Amino acid sequence: MPDLRLLIAQLAPQKGDYAENLRRVGGVFAQAAGLDDPPGLIVFPETALTGYFLEGGVRELAVTAGTVFRDLSAQHALAGAPPVDVVLGFYEEFQNRYYNSALYATLGGAEPGIRHVHRKVFLPTYGLFDEERFVDHGHSVRAFDTSWGRAALAICEDVWHSIVPTLAALDGAQLLIVPSASPARGIEPDHERGQDEARPSSVRRWEILARQMANEHGFYVAFAQLAGFEGLYPREGSRDLPLDTVIVTNADLDHSMGLLVLRESLPYRIVSTGWVRDAILRNNAAWRLVEPAWGKAKLDQGFALDRAGH
Repeated sequence: MPDLRLLIAQLAPQKGDYAENLRRVGGVFAQAAGLDDPPGLIVFPETALTGYFLEGGVRELAVTAGTVFRDLSAQHALAGAPPVDVVLGFYEEFQNRYYNSALYATLGGAEPGIRHVHRKVFLPTYGLFDEERFVDHGHSVRAFDTSWGRAALAICEDVWHSIVPTLAALDGAQLLIVPSASPARGIEPDHERGQDEARPSSVRRWEILARQMANEHGFYVAFAQLAGFEGLYPREGSRDLPLDTVIVTNADLDHSMGLLVLRESLPYRIVSTGWVRDAILRNNAAWRLVEPAWGKAKLDQGFALDRAGH
């Protein structure tokens, strides 16, 4: 494999703002163009153009790979950057389906174009993740040729399943590129930076995984992580959902606490057995969060609660 100068661009996207995030990508192109030795490949994170936690917003912001290539090409030209390869994660619309995807493309030069699109195969649907509700599974993992050698793409959760890097290696990958939007979890001492420093525990787990994949399969691993903090997908006003009634079958916290924000300020009915109703309103200490309305609430009557708790 020939020498490859690689730039990892770990962006913090503006949630749900495709145009602004595209502009930020263009800013990276401009910075790269100003380097004495510009990179041959720039790797951006998973869902770099929109942010990760969009849920139903995926359908509003998903674009085709061709659209992404066109827009990246325009930003590359505006930056006056030399020819460069780029990997970037985005929500894709393809054949009337939606995917969490990443493309590898060449911008500028004699042969610009899309070299490969990978669609995330393993969709996390546990804990705070719920991807399978909003996007479809990809169905393939393969390597592809570039100007410098043979590469493969995998997105975040993909590489926690050993079959994915194995398939990439069997197909001749020399570099496995992993865009990710994995949130930071846990805190541990950072001995490399100093005794009083700390870092997320998940960073160490990713470092171990990357080394294991490289050692086992004999290829390089490039990892690009989404940065920043993601709040809710911004929308003007309340969400317009065709919801009138919620049936609550048990009093588990992950079911009952979500009732407070399910429809923001819009009214809806709750149907439950008397036992579940009492367990939620009388016996669940977490519902003391609604204390401002507690004295006014009656179990058989509705009451309003806004985001300020009034």
